[in-house]
Amino acid sequence: MVSCPTVGIIYPDHAAEDDYPFAAELLGVRIPVAHIYGTDLHAVPELLDLGSPEKLAAGAAKLEAESPDVVVWACTSGSFVYGPDGARNQVEQLSASAGGIPASSTSFAFVEALRALGATRVAVAASYPRDVSELFVEFLRVAGIDVVSFTGAGIETAAQVGTLTSGEVLDLAAANDHPDAQVLLVPDTAMHTLRFLRDIETHVGKPVLTANQVTVWEGLRLAGYNLGRPELGTLFEEGVDHDTR
Repeated sequence: MVSCPTVGIIYPDHAAEDDYPFAAELLGVRIPVAHIYGTDLHAVPELLDLGSPEKLAAGAAKLEAESPDVVVWACTSGSFVYGPDGARNQVEQLSASAGGIPASSTSFAFVEALRALGATRVAVAASYPRDVSELFVEFLRVAGIDVVSFTGAGIETAAQVGTLTSGEVLDLAAANDHPDAQVLLVPDTAMHTLRFLRDIETHVGKPVLTANQVTVWEGLRLAGYNLGRPELGTLFEEGVDHDTR
């Protein structure tokens, strides 16, 4: 375990990246953010371009001066859109571009976080159009997760998601939970959630995993760093297994 890891974040465009310095200050770690750019449409061709090896290599190059211990591609849709095998290849290439340090993405972060919580049944409250949301559902199912319900809110761009208020996020979560789900998933790193994650969990009455939350957690997990910080939700409570692969 390192005393103060540096989790490098590659973040698409601009929307809710201020969640990361908030988490860094709360956790007492370094989370530098490098931006890459493309059209922010929640549409498959655009998402495939956004998560391309060339763009992620450019993001890794921007982080080089920060000497990160790990690097995480902070984009759910820009990773699961490749499918499980393609997403695995994506992070392997990212690791190589970053000098061989551990790498992951938000999609894998969701899977690892669910394993840490011991949960296998989830509801998904997604901001994306339905066709994109279905790709996330399939990604989870291949990983052995039972998706008991899901929604695609049909928000077309990440920029629009970034403008959602805490009340709107709470309403999205509550309206799309399911009584059979052990955990509610709220993907999309363009959505602000970290400052009111406990409010979301209280609102729905169960653990909630959000994109920026699991991205930070995954980076710390890969760095071998375990910290209880319940302000960031059930996932960050003491006793949750953060063991690395």
